[in-house]
Amino acid sequence: MCRKRALIATVLAPIALALATPVFAADPPKADAGKTAKPAPAPEPIKASPQQRAEARRLDPLAQAAFWGAEFEVDPADAEAGAGLAWSLRALGRADEAAIAATKGLIAHPDHTGLLLELARAHIARGQGFYAIEPARKVAALSPKDWRPLTLLGVAYEQAERDEEAEAAHRQAIALAPNEATPIANYAMHLAAKGDLAGAEAQLRRAVTLPSAGIQVRQNLALVVGLQGRLPEAEKLVRADLPPEQVANNLAYLRAAVGQAGQARSWDAMRAGGGR
Repeated sequence: MCRKRALIATVLAPIALALATPVFAADPPKADAGKTAKPAPAPEPIKASPQQRAEARRLDPLAQAAFWGAEFEVDPADAEAGAGLAWSLRALGRADEAAIAATKGLIAHPDHTGLLLELARAHIARGQGFYAIEPARKVAALSPKDWRPLTLLGVAYEQAERDEEAEAAHRQAIALAPNEATPIANYAMHLAAKGDLAGAEAQLRRAVTLPSAGIQVRQNLALVVGLQGRLPEAEKLVRADLPPEQVANNLAYLRAAVGQAGQARSWDAMRAGGGR
């Protein structure tokens, strides 16, 4: 089983205004005989301030991609810029480019957890979970109390068709962070992928009550409910978060899914969605 989970403007960047000063000298200064005038050194590129970076994190993904791309071009050894660029590219659906950006950042910072996590997420988003295993494992070793690499490992193992390891990783992530919605939701999707829709629903209902639960968790609940044939309930959940045109698309998918395979429908049909 291999599922893609894809856990998406203009940029407000500082603009340098060059003020041209007219020169009125009649003749250029004469260089001393035998000496060549050295060109003036190019000005050092100016990186954004911490305040500008904090503001950039509140922009939409397209604007962030432009901002962090410029920062990363100024300094390819800037780990924060590399991770920000990888995140924004992945959010735009450009997972291959996100993986490249994270890999470039890791050249200068091979143990940077933010870059390693983004590399793992990018590989998962492109459906190549096998390649996410190594960076996720590395973060888990560097930060043994961090649940994030473990939940990513769970998804990566699923995509690599290593279900027993996936189950263990998901359970470890939940044990480390029992009040975090993401590891619980990812485990729910693991159960759904195995055909246990009732078990997945129970986990998702637990996840949606937590403060960290977002739209994706609630929509996964709607999908699991809908795949069990309870379309009116699923519609109510979908409408709580999505605009009418997306609601129509999702409901059309659910009706087709239920019509094709009934309540025993596997989560294989949702390979292209969900997850982080």
